[in-house]
Amino acid sequence: MEKPAVFRVPEAIFYGRGSSEKVGAEAALRGKKALIISDKIMDQLGYVSECRTFLQEAGVKSEVYLGVASEPTDEYVAEALVHFQKEQCDMVISVGGGSCIDTAKAIAVLATNGGYIGDYMGGRKLAQNAPVPHIAIPTTAGTGSEATDVTVITNSSNDVKMMIKQPAFMPSVAIVDPLLTISSPKNVTSATGVDALSHAIEAYLSKKAHPMTDTMAVSAMKLIVDNILTAYNEGENVDAREAMSLGSLQAGMAFSNASVCLVHGMSRPIGALFHVPHGISNAMLLPAVLEFSQEACVDRLAHIGRIFQPDDESLTREEAAEIAVQSVKNLCLKLNIPNLRGWGISEEAFKAAVAKMATDAIDSGSPGNNPRVPTQSELEELYHVCYEYQFSSETEKV
Repeated sequence: MEKPAVFRVPEAIFYGRGSSEKVGAEAALRGKKALIISDKIMDQLGYVSECRTFLQEAGVKSEVYLGVASEPTDEYVAEALVHFQKEQCDMVISVGGGSCIDTAKAIAVLATNGGYIGDYMGGRKLAQNAPVPHIAIPTTAGTGSEATDVTVITNSSNDVKMMIKQPAFMPSVAIVDPLLTISSPKNVTSATGVDALSHAIEAYLSKKAHPMTDTMAVSAMKLIVDNILTAYNEGENVDAREAMSLGSLQAGMAFSNASVCLVHGMSRPIGALFHVPHGISNAMLLPAVLEFSQEACVDRLAHIGRIFQPDDESLTREEAAEIAVQSVKNLCLKLNIPNLRGWGISEEAFKAAVAKMATDAIDSGSPGNNPRVPTQSELEELYHVCYEYQFSSETEKV
């Protein structure tokens, strides 16, 4: 390493079956009244009431905000913050996927530092005061947001996904209970699973990778590659769900400290303009971006290829790198990941937005971490390739 690296994680991480029961005791150490940030689906599944029961047993009062109905927006943040202040809460607990967790991260920081959440983008405003405690409880194995200091909030006035990264956004506690992910339907399991895989791969390929992030990224890739199809095809297989939850957690810790790359840079504008869920858009883009980057990261891709095909020791590094790319493509095919056209995005609307998406992607900074950094024109061409991308071995390289 040319300069000292940093590895930030939550104060405490609870992991394993039934670990969600720890929320009451952990909350009691940090405050007296929590605002639970969640959504209507989590409420219907009973996860919110279960959380409130654990809190009540520990002597902690709670209020609930269930307004997170899509990818998180500045409007959700403003609305939830008003509720937090009105009810005089002193901590937040997120129960749900990345959207709920990211919204809660914003509340935790704004509650003590004030301002508009967009003020914190690009380090323009730094959180000077410690955030209120935030206990993050993921219900999907994908975003890894419970262990990152990143929040992504859509600016509703200009349809830009604001990627905001500061230590203050790191949750105080992460509680990763794989039993909560069993309710995830197949399409969510596939999308969030490939999302987690993209986190691990991008953390490993990032120019900011270092030995600590490599350790987490490689472990995450092995867990995800070995278990994602089982979790997808056998949703109640707890062993597979547990492995995927751990893989997602490790991938989150990896990319939070090594940064993401081109996939995420391209993904955010698609989500903002066409309202494609984050996990799906990452999954759609991953194989094509790997093809685009391949020649600039052969050695690291070769290592990934050997994770997919560990028994063949005769592979050259070029062959192993190619296996990595083809294996990701085949995995997306088996998981029924659609391309952008298949998702239902109008070709006319997509083409009209390509230039803006490429500009927004570059402005986010993430493409600059990629092994091969695209120009504006290369990025626009890559968007066109991704629109009709076919997850098969016959797809030509960019």
